[in-house]
Amino acid sequence: MYLIVGLGNPGTQYARTRHNAGWMVLDELARRHSIDLTKKNFQALTGNGSIAEQRVLLIKPQTFMNLSGRAAAAAMHYHHIALDHILVVTDDLNLPLGKLRLRVGGSDGGHNGLKSVAESLASKEYARLRFGVSEPPREEREQRGTADFVLRPFSTDEWPLVEKTVGRAADCIETFIREGAAAAMNQFNRGDQS
Repeated sequence: MYLIVGLGNPGTQYARTRHNAGWMVLDELARRHSIDLTKKNFQALTGNGSIAEQRVLLIKPQTFMNLSGRAAAAAMHYHHIALDHILVVTDDLNLPLGKLRLRVGGSDGGHNGLKSVAESLASKEYARLRFGVSEPPREEREQRGTADFVLRPFSTDEWPLVEKTVGRAADCIETFIREGAAAAMNQFNRGDQS
């Protein structure tokens, strides 16, 4: 079984924000594979199904970003899922909008959701798919930091690229499940954001 975790924040006010890119990708996977992602379990919305003839559990933690790891760890332990069958989808300010980066292991990059996952799983050796959301303009970043920026919705002008990237991220996860992390990294890490 594969565990695919989308990081985000609950509440309709966050639905189309940069910080909820992970949830957008899980919603697309659920749509493509007719997975009902509404069951409440492990402090998350969950959905069981099949992708590439493999059993999958999709989860959207409902604990807010900083405690996302609780849901991931609970699902992993309950279903006895190996670390190499876990993929976490998250937003990334350090990547331009539209860029994807899949990696196994590594740092949390200052992302509190990834930090929570690593702490709760007691390991950093899981796959993470970073969804580029760009960073705020320098002046805004210096005055207000990044918290306000990631909780703002994508602009109307950005939305076509967001939708395209959500689709590419879902394709990447399907490749990860079907062919493994190395194949997915080779195919999607070098792709441009257009």
